Amino acid sequence: DWIHSNFSAKTPGLHVWRVVKMNLNLVPKDDHGNFFTGDAYLVMYNSAKSTPAIHSWVGSEATQDESGAVAILMVQMDNHLGGGPRQYTEFQNDESNTFLKYFGGSIKYKKGGVASGFKDVDVNDFEDVKRVMHLKGRSCVRATEVNFSWDSFNSGDCFIIDLGKDIYHWSGSKSNSFEKLKSKVVAKDICDSERRGRATVHSIDEGQEPKEVLDVLGPKPDVLPEGCPDTTPQVSRKAKCEASLYMISDAAGSMKATLVAEKAPFKQDMLNPNECYIVDNKGNHKIFVWKGPKANNDERNAANTAADKFIKDHDYPGKTKKVIMAAGAEDTLFKEFFFNWMDKGETVGLGKTNTRGTIAKVPKVPFDASSLHENKTMTAQHGMVDDGSGKVEIWRVDHSSSDKVAVDPSKYGHFYGGDCYLIKYSYKSGGRLMHIIYNWQGNKCSVAERTLCAHLTVQLDDSMGGAATQVRVTQGEEPAHLVSLFKGKLMVVYLGGSSRSGGQTAPGDVQLFHIRLSSTNATRAVEVEPTAAALNTNDAFVLKKSGGLVIWKGEGAADEEMESAKFLAKTLGGSVTEVKEKSEPDSFWAALGGKTEYQTSKMLKNVVKPPRLFECSNKTGRLIVSEMVGELTQLDLATDEIMILDTWDQIFVWIGGDANEEEKTGVQKIAQEYIDTDPSGRRGIPIVTFKQGQEPPSFTGWFQAWDPNAWDSKV
Repeated sequence: DWIHSNFSAKTPGLHVWRVVKMNLNLVPKDDHGNFFTGDAYLVMYNSAKSTPAIHSWVGSEATQDESGAVAILMVQMDNHLGGGPRQYTEFQNDESNTFLKYFGGSIKYKKGGVASGFKDVDVNDFEDVKRVMHLKGRSCVRATEVNFSWDSFNSGDCFIIDLGKDIYHWSGSKSNSFEKLKSKVVAKDICDSERRGRATVHSIDEGQEPKEVLDVLGPKPDVLPEGCPDTTPQVSRKAKCEASLYMISDAAGSMKATLVAEKAPFKQDMLNPNECYIVDNKGNHKIFVWKGPKANNDERNAANTAADKFIKDHDYPGKTKKVIMAAGAEDTLFKEFFFNWMDKGETVGLGKTNTRGTIAKVPKVPFDASSLHENKTMTAQHGMVDDGSGKVEIWRVDHSSSDKVAVDPSKYGHFYGGDCYLIKYSYKSGGRLMHIIYNWQGNKCSVAERTLCAHLTVQLDDSMGGAATQVRVTQGEEPAHLVSLFKGKLMVVYLGGSSRSGGQTAPGDVQLFHIRLSSTNATRAVEVEPTAAALNTNDAFVLKKSGGLVIWKGEGAADEEMESAKFLAKTLGGSVTEVKEKSEPDSFWAALGGKTEYQTSKMLKNVVKPPRLFECSNKTGRLIVSEMVGELTQLDLATDEIMILDTWDQIFVWIGGDANEEEKTGVQKIAQEYIDTDPSGRRGIPIVTFKQGQEPPSFTGWFQAWDPNAWDSKV
């Protein structure tokens, strides 16, 4: 009854209810983000662009009855909405990023609850408000109400002293500028949401407390404790990525979980639409339940029960989190565990495109070189700092001399898999001369050459004052901007060999080149293994064999790819024949060792995966990553940390100016470990590294209203 009386399935936005005696009381919008530690809540976010999400939240002091009630009420809500929403279980101090985003990256825990007889306070009556809130966390700030006493304070953290009409954000002498800034944001939020702007916010540092504060808290002790440890669960990147896949079945009359795959990444076709599955993310104390669209109703309706049974059977903690979702409504973190997960909206020719339930995506802005400097979003999405018309210098890494050797400009654009290269690109941005060093590593170069290449990259950067952006590029994964540097030429990447004098190896009898078009319409030819499995319906290929050259045109190949294929064929020399996909002669397949399956799904290229920002630390010897929540802002970049911006096809590593020396020198190790532990199996994607204040446009374009002078003054 409460659903029909309080809620419409079509009502957009955020809805929060508090559990009161097996019923739900709607929480006013001004109180969103405030949670009583003795209560349980139901939170729902409804959007026309994505699947509704329902969350149960349980405070640390909530009763068992309240915890059970909110679980039942969440199932009722899901049933009312046809079983389509994603369901999340949340616990105080361990909420998902999806949940935290609803509240702008900060939530407040208040003492009390329904069971303790606590009554809501009139928002217009705050004369007698007197409380202290302890702020912890960086990616998300959690403000927890503590005892109103100096005994609750320490010098390492920030606190809110809330006196109703006056709100003080107090900064300990050992807190950093990033924490001070976040505390100011929380104080302003209390003023705006709880006081409706009718309070005054003050900033005070330890030792500078005004009389008004000392009158209510009493004299401040001469010495406060240095700080207290952050009790927020810290899970290593590696542990977060450990997962196993199970199929749920009730064929024997009771729910049974059968192991399908022991570790990620999984293949998407492992998910049978007639069944339900569990992804056990045990290292992160979380399980995901996926409901197949054709699974029987008993299995779909019992998903929550099956999850609880799985947790109990494996002796997992009672606070193991659950995420339950229907097919087409997959959570972003769930999809991370699958190799190259494809939403139905990202393919054509495989049935009807399904947009209901997909995660909201970022529409891609078409590339236009003439507006690069005006359209920052386009600059970021395509990874283009400019149109590639700056100065290019290329060196080959020479292991014999432990130095770099200049490449003849007439050979620019040709890269051999047995070599490593340094490409220095100089351009102007905002009136400043900027530099990029591309560190290109062939798949068949020696370990010694890769090590030397990394050393020479740092050496070259140091020669320019350490202000260059460093981009590590793996063979075949060249970013669009690098491809754009060879005007009037085609970038050609050979499978092996070397460009050093006398170092070339004779090409094989059969060579296959994949003509790849970047989002900026720049093309490159990448030599691949000469087998049919290497073909892709979206592109063009050039096959060199005895008797001449064959240009293979995939059904989705662009005109630019065909022009580049012809240019390469002319460069390679020999008679040329064009063949369309599905019209190949037997001799074509014979040259490739026989006809086999290859990529035939046509890709849509107008969708960008949303960027994700992580704060990184390896101080404990383990890589700990904490995702920043909410819309990306420049203020999320903690100047005392290493940050990673993951845009899916590139990784940006930002080195904060106040980061410790150990992390600065180990930044490449941090970046590599991030890639190595990626559960989706991504490997070899470009890693772009730079220091605070030297951000390229391809990075700053992901942040709205980027201010290059933002760090000139300290908070």
